[in-house]
Amino acid sequence: MKLLLASQSPRRKELLSQLGYQFETVSIDVDESYPAELLPENIAEYVSNKKAAAFDVESDEILLTSDTIVALDQKILLKPKNEDDAFVMLKELSGKKHQVYTAFTIKTKDSEISKTSKTDVEFSEISDEEIKFYIHNFKPFDKAGSYGIQEWLGMSKIKNISGSFYSVMGFPVDLVYEELKKMNCFPKNFQNKIL
Repeated sequence: MKLLLASQSPRRKELLSQLGYQFETVSIDVDESYPAELLPENIAEYVSNKKAAAFDVESDEILLTSDTIVALDQKILLKPKNEDDAFVMLKELSGKKHQVYTAFTIKTKDSEISKTSKTDVEFSEISDEEIKFYIHNFKPFDKAGSYGIQEWLGMSKIKNISGSFYSVMGFPVDLVYEELKKMNCFPKNFQNKIL
């Protein structure tokens, strides 16, 4: 089976590669809006499903889509539009606990499954100077919530995390692996394929 990753995210590509999979990336252009009444814990899965629905898979293909959102007190923090937007988001996250929801969908010709991983992340206080330094040097404009856990801000300011580190990066690789395994889709050179 040919594995297709429907994401341009460098983090997702990196994580799936590190998991040992060979895959092709495909581009899916879809409106990522969602119904206003959806709860934060359901939004990422809704969007991931939307991406999967927009792509026709062949009988020898497995499609993998994903989406991540950040929620602070039920308020959704998506990707920042500009530096000012990123500054406001990080100022809101400073000293508080928030949730990161990352969902994925695995679709074949005759099956589809979606799952969501929830992680609680707590920041210590972040000064205005630290926020400006981070935005200027790391330009987190492609990241929900305006930060990358694997970057300077995550390293210096995250004081507590409950859940999957990799899910905050954008891909709950443990859950993805378990579902791919059920489909007999294994990393390259994996020897014991009967688990």
